[in-house]
Parts: sequence; structure tokens; C-alpha cells
Amino acid sequence: MAKRGGFPGGGMPGNMANLMKQAQKMQRQMEEQAKELETKEFTATAGGGAVEVTVSGAKKLLKLKLSEEVVDPDDVEMLEDLVVAAVNEAFEKVDEESASSMSKFTGGMGGGMPGLF
Repeated sequence: MAKRGGFPGGGMPGNMANLMKQAQKMQRQMEEQAKELETKEFTATAGGGAVEVTVSGAKKLLKLKLSEEVVDPDDVEMLEDLVVAAVNEAFEKVDEESASSMSKFTGGMGGGMPGLF
């Protein structure tokens, strides 16, 4: 009696098994890429270099460098704004690097594949 439905040999067809292997490989590579990104450092400045920050790929502030002339006790608000601007620019660099490295895997699919990422 012939089997109805299913696949010969009871397993996944070759193409499906190969697709699963490729997906698992891609996921491992993406995890490695994410770990590598976390170890990188990104530096940004504001106020013409008066404020310099360095953040990690994991979005942790690592260094903050201020030039003496930007430290004005009568204008703390400007210094705060410069620090915020520099930190946000550094975080944008992290996001750009992350998007760029992930696009290698998604091939420009726009948002990835639901359930895999």
C-alpha cells in the first residue's frame, strides 16, 4: 500500500534540510557578528571637538573627554547639551555599524525574517 502524503524515507526533503542548515549557519554568524560589534569602540565629538565620547558597541559609555574651555560654571547647560549630542552621535554610529553588518545576512530584506531574529 502506498503512503499518502509525507516524504520518502520519512525525513525532510533535501531542500528543506539544506535550508534549515543554512538558516542555523546564518544565525550563528549573526551571533558572532553581534559579539564582535560589542567589542568595538565608537568615538564622536561635539562643539568642534570640545566634547569627545567613546562608547562600546554594546552602547556603554567608555570615555568622556572635555576640553578646559568648554567647562564654564556659568553655562553648565551648554556643556550638558554637548555631552548629550556627542553620546547620541556615537550611538548612531553603533546603530549604523550594526545595520550594515546585519544587512550582509538579511540581503536587504528590510527588517529581517519574523521568527528568526
